[in-house]
Amino acid sequence: MISPISNAKLPLQSSPQNSRVALFGEVLADVFPERAVLGGAPFNVARHLQAFGCEPLLLSRVGDDALGRDVLATMASSGMDSRGVQLDSQYPTGQVKVHLENGGHRFEILDQQAYDFIDPSVAQLVESPQRPALVYYGTLAQRHVAARHALATLLQSTQASKFLDVNLRAPWYTESTLAFSLEMADIVKLNDQELPALADMFGLSSGDPHGQAMALMHRFDLAQVVVTCGADGAWQMGRDGQVVASGTSQVAVAVVDTVGAGDGFAAVYLLGTLRHWPTAVTLERANVFAAAICGIRGAIPDDVNFYQPFLQAWT
Repeated sequence: MISPISNAKLPLQSSPQNSRVALFGEVLADVFPERAVLGGAPFNVARHLQAFGCEPLLLSRVGDDALGRDVLATMASSGMDSRGVQLDSQYPTGQVKVHLENGGHRFEILDQQAYDFIDPSVAQLVESPQRPALVYYGTLAQRHVAARHALATLLQSTQASKFLDVNLRAPWYTESTLAFSLEMADIVKLNDQELPALADMFGLSSGDPHGQAMALMHRFDLAQVVVTCGADGAWQMGRDGQVVASGTSQVAVAVVDTVGAGDGFAAVYLLGTLRHWPTAVTLERANVFAAAICGIRGAIPDDVNFYQPFLQAWT
């Protein structure tokens, strides 16, 4: 049984010297009609952060199978720390079938995958002297009790600022899971369809999006709410109710698919938080990078040179 959790939250913490981010959750293969690519929101965000010069620590679980070995080999070739990826002898490495429809995509997420059974021992990795500045987590990897317990253990074991990437994937979430996730979070990222869904679920303001965001912040004592709006950009609300918005990216991109755009946005938002960029700059850069991800197949570029223009522009 999970022990009671304190709702008391510390001020957001990060320093220019600490670029470590712990990312909890799924690693899997996104199976497109023509090929399969490695994915999962925490895995995607971690790979982007690695390319941007941060120190991501992925906390996940893969099967003792060919796909799991591919995950570990990919992490090694990318220079990523794989200490937090557990090996499961019973359940397979996760898979999601991606159906491309009407210019968007629909996910068919398979059940009983290795990441559903992450062991709480991963929390020990954030208790070392190399503590993370941020902890990233979502909702999909909480669909089974084992991984929920592991996440609760992790979140209770660190004073790092906590970033919730909502990523609602029906039917793999419950009101209880979302309430827990929001209660533990400092920063919440969600899209303009998820915001009214949460407002309705928790009986919050039925007014405009800004009113819904403020009600969500008050209900769960959040420091920041970040709302992505697809082609219309994104906006952020702080604890004081002030809203900062960034419009759509002005970079022309021929859309291949939108898979991973939100993960790209999240990675750059985390990068901006670590580097203390002004909010407007962070949102603008996150939008630009998310748009660029829409120009490739899947969530992660095949060539690391993809990141070079961003690294040069943001240095």
